[in-house]
Amino acid sequence: MRYQISGKQIDIGAALQTHVQTELGAAVGKYADRPTDAQVVFSKSGHEFVCEATVHLSTGLNATAKARGTEIYAAFEACCEKMEKQLRRYKRRLKDHHKERPQPVELFGASSYILASEVDDTSPEPDSLQPIIVAEMETKIQSLSVGEAVMQMELAGAPVLVFRKEGQDGLNVVYRREDGNIGWIDP
Repeated sequence: MRYQISGKQIDIGAALQTHVQTELGAAVGKYADRPTDAQVVFSKSGHEFVCEATVHLSTGLNATAKARGTEIYAAFEACCEKMEKQLRRYKRRLKDHHKERPQPVELFGASSYILASEVDDTSPEPDSLQPIIVAEMETKIQSLSVGEAVMQMELAGAPVLVFRKEGQDGLNVVYRREDGNIGWIDP
């Protein structure tokens, strides 16, 4: 597994990098057959350290965890526990989907935009209905089954996931409803 371990405005020593590689590798190795790469980012928020980890699995799915701690090692340990808990929860489903899927998930290119929010109390009406585009990026849309999409949304901790249903051309959406259930939009 390839590791990318970095810090946002903090130095990450060789000892911490070695610790992350051994611990995260052991935790993920228990539940995922062939993880391809992992990204771990450490940052500081006030007096706490924040650890964000994303592991890309060979099936094309991603697992994401984030944790905080007063010490950098404690933040990583909490993040690693969350990652391990997610993968343990989905172990059977990950293995079942991997057996059915001989090749990785197909990805389709799409454009992603970030729009400026206009929160100006001085002008009650906007000048035009065209939003201001702050950033434009390339993103990938996965071709998944509905079950895999729900699992991917849960693993990533995302409130919504846009995907392309296997065998169909249209886009689908799964999302977490306010009542805690999962919603699925199939046009």
